[in-house]
Amino acid sequence: MSVGSVEAEGLCVALVCDAGPDVGIGHVMRCLALGEELVARGVRVVMVAELDRVPWAAEQVRQRRIEIAEPGDLLDTLLRLEPSSVVVDSYLLPVPFYADLRDRWPLLALTDGDPRGRVADLYLDQNLGAETSAWVLPEGSRHLGGLDYAQQRRDIVRQRPAAPKPAVAEHSPPRVLAFFGGTDAFGVSPRVVRLVARTGVPVELTAIAATPSLAEEIAAIAPAPGQLIHVIGPTDALAELVADADVVLSAAGTSAWELFCLGAAVGFVCVADNQQDAYVRMDEESLAVGIATLGELDSDPEGAVVRLRGLLSDVRLRERLRAACWATVDGRGATRVAGALMALDRERDPRPRTAWR
Repeated sequence: MSVGSVEAEGLCVALVCDAGPDVGIGHVMRCLALGEELVARGVRVVMVAELDRVPWAAEQVRQRRIEIAEPGDLLDTLLRLEPSSVVVDSYLLPVPFYADLRDRWPLLALTDGDPRGRVADLYLDQNLGAETSAWVLPEGSRHLGGLDYAQQRRDIVRQRPAAPKPAVAEHSPPRVLAFFGGTDAFGVSPRVVRLVARTGVPVELTAIAATPSLAEEIAAIAPAPGQLIHVIGPTDALAELVADADVVLSAAGTSAWELFCLGAAVGFVCVADNQQDAYVRMDEESLAVGIATLGELDSDPEGAVVRLRGLLSDVRLRERLRAACWATVDGRGATRVAGALMALDRERDPRPRTAWR
């Protein structure tokens, strides 16, 4: 028996995640990285999430030997599971519920910025610049912040190049990959494909359509001369497609750090308010190109076309972007967080505690 399995004997971690066609699967995907790291250490891992309407995501969970439980009455579900610790990645769980969980189990909460009253023993904010955050936290808790803790699934890390791809290794015409999450709840992919067509830059574009209706919409878009557009559905080979692409177009959400780990040259679209800070900062720090916010795609598409044309036309810009973002995410975030969580299991005083100082 390995040291890791001895350390993990009897441990069960419950991952509580938002999921569904309306809320997307970003919470699920970043918890998968932590889940598979824990499984590799011999921990039983159960994801508590509504995955019945997102079967592709459910299959990703099962492939990693992570069990699935429907939330139902969440507290009853957790009591039946008897976890040794709980991880919550949710925007929907009521704030008072965190205190109830923390009184019963060691608790890790994933946040994007200010915890806003959510109590936990460990906080994980894997966003750019989060290591400098100074939030007021509950007594005895710890904050894991910044891209050192960015959660990367193993299929992403396996595709991480030993060095950023140089300009001379690019394809001609450049290969572009566009994807906007497992559900693309805002229907961004067709709008971005139209932007690519409007740039007039010769490219070979692969667009991942989250649903058949989005695929039909994309297929009806006429490419500009010299452009090829391929439409595919959700795929297990996303990391390979990113690694092969010269340009990636995506939402400025949790997948951003996967793209950085892979050393991609990225043009981001900000599709939600909670992505705004990272979207602006990535552009200002020359880690990626900010193409547009969701509102700008509709109100100022010409500005978005200009910014996208610059990214698609400038091979040296792409080379600089790949080098900069590759250096920011090393792919070991899940290892660091799993170690902190297992240490919490060993160290936490089992007696209930008050939530705030």
